[in-house]
Amino acid sequence: MADVKDIYQEQETAEETFRDHLSTVDKEGKRIWVYPKKPKGKFTNYRALVSYLLLLFLLGAPFIKVDGQPFLLFNIFERKFIIFGQVFWPQDFFLFVIGMLASLVFIILFTVVFGRIFCGWICPQTIFMEGVFRQIEYWIEGDYMAQKKLDKKPWNKEKVTKKSIKHVLFILVSVLIMHTFMAYLVGVNELWDIIQGGPAENTGGFIAMIVFTGLFYGVFSQMREQVCTTICPYGRLQGVLLDKQSVVVAYDHERGENRAKFRKDEDRDAVGKGDCIDCKQCVFVCPTGIDIRNGTQLECVNCTACIDACDSIMDRIGKPRGLVRYASEENIVEKRPFKFTSRMRAYSGVLILLIGVLVTLLLVRSDFETTILRTPGILYQEREDGMITNLYQVKMINKTNKAMEVRFELIEPNGQIEMVGGEIDLAEQGIGQGAFFIIMNPGDIEKMSTMATIGVFSGDELVETVKTKFLGPTN
Repeated sequence: MADVKDIYQEQETAEETFRDHLSTVDKEGKRIWVYPKKPKGKFTNYRALVSYLLLLFLLGAPFIKVDGQPFLLFNIFERKFIIFGQVFWPQDFFLFVIGMLASLVFIILFTVVFGRIFCGWICPQTIFMEGVFRQIEYWIEGDYMAQKKLDKKPWNKEKVTKKSIKHVLFILVSVLIMHTFMAYLVGVNELWDIIQGGPAENTGGFIAMIVFTGLFYGVFSQMREQVCTTICPYGRLQGVLLDKQSVVVAYDHERGENRAKFRKDEDRDAVGKGDCIDCKQCVFVCPTGIDIRNGTQLECVNCTACIDACDSIMDRIGKPRGLVRYASEENIVEKRPFKFTSRMRAYSGVLILLIGVLVTLLLVRSDFETTILRTPGILYQEREDGMITNLYQVKMINKTNKAMEVRFELIEPNGQIEMVGGEIDLAEQGIGQGAFFIIMNPGDIEKMSTMATIGVFSGDELVETVKTKFLGPTN
């Protein structure tokens, strides 16, 4: 009972001063460890299903192959990115920028409409924390009261055993997350080579693995909700993005106040009492340690645990569900239904425009990137037979998953191309370089600078055309 009283006293103090400091920091600036009660209910089940599906995708995506290539790869070391099986190189950086802008506008729009729902349902931090690490903790140490009681105990055999097993499992899961993270960065095959080679052959790779394992372990075993409440910049954006029309996890204070303890067979409406019986179950289940009844707070990640907790209490006392629910301030105070505001329409218009531009650029994107430049410092050369030549340097990037041999033909004006050092062989997703002369008859040159169109062929197929300038004497 003493533990329950301590929790109630802590929460009452937080109610009075919640705007003055973080709910997880006391007056002396020391951290208040959060012991969330294990939630149960409809939304918890839905969120668990979403978490399991996303975990399956996150852990399995590096092993999925499309035409022999990873489904997702973000190799920042080689500046090579593969998204949904399509290879992107630094030359495609503009596509990445547009994609990031579209993602940013989507997040802003989503936040304006639905608040921080991304954090509670999709964010990897929440998925791993609540869906994996917290479940391990519940399994080994029990629910919130058992955890708090265990932490207050001296270091006896039970405490050492439970804490040791928990942290060993935490480390093992962190190792799994680290390997998955590395697979996204370097690919599964390269990661396997690092593991097989051992620390002696790839010291840098193993140091990176140790660092990332320690980072993940520290985040999920120690930092926990601090990542969401103080570190993550997305949470801070809510202050400027949310408005009265935003749908968030909210407490219906119009219906809930005046809150008072429950008494059997009492007509609460007749005595002016609200539906909230001040049971604090919504507080006990909160993973960030806040009281949702204090209003919308930046620390709230919209995880819906408080909705399930409150609904279960409403069922017990015979009151309708929804005292804590997804709602906007306008819906609660003015009883207005949700509407699509002009700000939402503006963000939607920008988002549609960006997506349209991105899709168009992806559709017209070439499988090859050919750069042809005249050799600097040389105007033109005249051969013994009177023909005029220009020397060019060529660099090609093959974005496809198959090797090929390419050749060049001068489409216009009249003339021919003479390779220096033979044809260019392009490996799959490889880079090829070479040089060639464009040879023209002086009689076909009408001005000092002539635009030349060069065709890039693979076999009989024209894969790309490139324009460049040919310099020569004027007649």
